[in-house]
Amino acid sequence: MATMEFHCDGHIYPGQVELKVENLKRSILFYQEVIGFRILEQTETKALLTANGQTSLLTIEQPESVIQKQPHTTGLYHFALLLPNRTELGKILNHFIKLDLPLGASDHLVSEALYLNDPDGNGIEIYADRPAATWQWENNQVIMVTDPLDGDSLLKEVDGEDWQGLPADTIMGHIHLHVSDLAKDAEFYCKGLGFDIVSKYGGQALFISTGGYHHHIGLNTWAGVGAPKPSEHSVGLNWYSLIYPNGEAIQAAITRLQKIGAVVKKENGFFLTKDPSGHNIRLAGC
Repeated sequence: MATMEFHCDGHIYPGQVELKVENLKRSILFYQEVIGFRILEQTETKALLTANGQTSLLTIEQPESVIQKQPHTTGLYHFALLLPNRTELGKILNHFIKLDLPLGASDHLVSEALYLNDPDGNGIEIYADRPAATWQWENNQVIMVTDPLDGDSLLKEVDGEDWQGLPADTIMGHIHLHVSDLAKDAEFYCKGLGFDIVSKYGGQALFISTGGYHHHIGLNTWAGVGAPKPSEHSVGLNWYSLIYPNGEAIQAAITRLQKIGAVVKKENGFFLTKDPSGHNIRLAGC
């Protein structure tokens, strides 16, 4: 069973992601035919993509003067779609194999995951959690590894069922970002936004969450310590949203952010802030 209880009232978790892409038609085709999204709304320059037909998980936009993804900058490492169970992960693995896609695959103990890139090089993880009761903790740190995935075992879960796209209860499980300074970003996300550090990967990555999830957000310096922000015109992450339990929780986060010197503004009905590495964040309520 999926661990959706970590993405509901009482927790802070990612809700939506908006990406800038070079070619909207190309990206729509990929996200429909390869990933299995459906179109919720579409204009000439933007498409809102959905799994359940009601809410958008991913928005893709083709801005004017867009340029290709720049290496060695902050930005998106991957966004991660959480499937409701292992069978659905087996189905999409079988689908990817039929398409002969280049894939990464890992067993993290807490989850099993597939990795690929969209046509612009934006990273995508698609995963299923193992039951939270099986996760191992030591000194308040969840134990995660990167072991080979048992793909044969996953495919046996399918039992002849065809892939039908993303299941309706797919959610945005986590987001993983390239940052320039782990300490500064950790302060922003923990002291400001209200997350807890639940895993450290050497001195190069932190995994943070609320409520004892293995991670709602990953932060790493794999693009280089002190990596610059990408150009405003670069493809990649435009913004992502964090869902708070209610308006009071959002106001408390705003107060904490302002205490550490972060700027929060209200625009088009949303509270917006920016982490020290330049990622735009919308603070939203359930």
